[in-house]
Amino acid sequence: MGINKEELKRLIDERGVESLADLNSLLKDISREVIQSIYEGEITDHLGYAPHVQHAAQESGNSRNGYGTKTVHTTFGDIEIHPPRDREGSFSPQIIKKRQKDITGIEDKVIGLYAKGMTTRDIQGYLEDLYGYQMSAQTVSNITESVMASAKEWQNRALESVYAMVYLDGTFIKMRDEGKVRNVSLYIIVGINLQGQKTCLGMYLDTTESAKYWLTVLNELKSRGVQDVLIFISDNLTGISEAIHAVYPRSDIQKCVVHQVRSSLRFVKTTGKDRSLITQDLKTIYHAATVEAAKQALETFAIKWDNQYAYISQSWRCNWDELMTYFDYPYEIRRMIYTTNPIESFHRVMKKYIKTKSIFPTRDSVLKMYFLVVREVEAHTWRYGVDHWGLVYHQLMIRYQDRLSEHIAQPEALHT
Repeated sequence: MGINKEELKRLIDERGVESLADLNSLLKDISREVIQSIYEGEITDHLGYAPHVQHAAQESGNSRNGYGTKTVHTTFGDIEIHPPRDREGSFSPQIIKKRQKDITGIEDKVIGLYAKGMTTRDIQGYLEDLYGYQMSAQTVSNITESVMASAKEWQNRALESVYAMVYLDGTFIKMRDEGKVRNVSLYIIVGINLQGQKTCLGMYLDTTESAKYWLTVLNELKSRGVQDVLIFISDNLTGISEAIHAVYPRSDIQKCVVHQVRSSLRFVKTTGKDRSLITQDLKTIYHAATVEAAKQALETFAIKWDNQYAYISQSWRCNWDELMTYFDYPYEIRRMIYTTNPIESFHRVMKKYIKTKSIFPTRDSVLKMYFLVVREVEAHTWRYGVDHWGLVYHQLMIRYQDRLSEHIAQPEALHT
């Protein structure tokens, strides 16, 4: 099926793209031209001969019989097309089937490809296969820019009044900032509501960590409607505990045990057996049955390792209360809060999408990309909620009945 590239190029030359409205109009025209071109290829394949070959028409017994008129709805608006007809009425087009009225999806496909980590150059190749014409990188960028309004609206949307658990964790990304490529921290905040549904509450970029910074972030959550959080789970972020106590003084704080273990191993030599032995000995601490047993395991660890790695036991003692919070809860809740696993798993998914993006050019490009991935994760990976939430929910209702009654009139109705 040949596509008339020269005709498409003529459309590009005649009409500049200066706004999204111009782009929308141009894409409608391109869509119309491409569809007509594919129609011609399809009927040629069906009849077995090119247009205006009279003897071939006579030999086949079937021939072209003009064009119909049909209006279809596209992502860019309604367009009028003209499907070809044959005298026998046996031609059945595939590009737009008979009685099909809606062919939306081209823009969604572009955005979907962008969300999967394809660069604008990659998407250009896709569009060339689709249209037979290579759109400019700027045109593809203009299409993906339509996401920004939704991303900013999402970042400022109203939130629920209470969350059972809120996870805070960050990752480093490379971003161009004031003309220089820098490592900046991107913090993801994930909440689990009283129905056991995970959702990303927000994303925040910062080059430094401080109590003042986290105070701003948490106050923003509060201004968006979050009046109470039962348990915060976070990495040992600078200033995070002080900020949580200031904004949500009744919330419990659980420092991520997995991050603490990683921090403990940071300066342990990778050669020899020390690393694996220390990992096993640390596991006896956080796998202990009670907090008293965990404390005894830490003392045993210190006796064995302080001569070589004294900073490890010192770090655990310094963060002990917030590392051991999970011992106050039953097993069903413990396994959900001793790590920031929901965000860790999100970062693993994200890395698959952004592997082609070594450097983000702007803050907006980070928000745009991560917003699209969040939308995918929430719609698919997180759509079914937390397993065994019924057990967790009943435990929370017993422990926090007074606080939850401030936000819900009939808590029993929320059980799923």
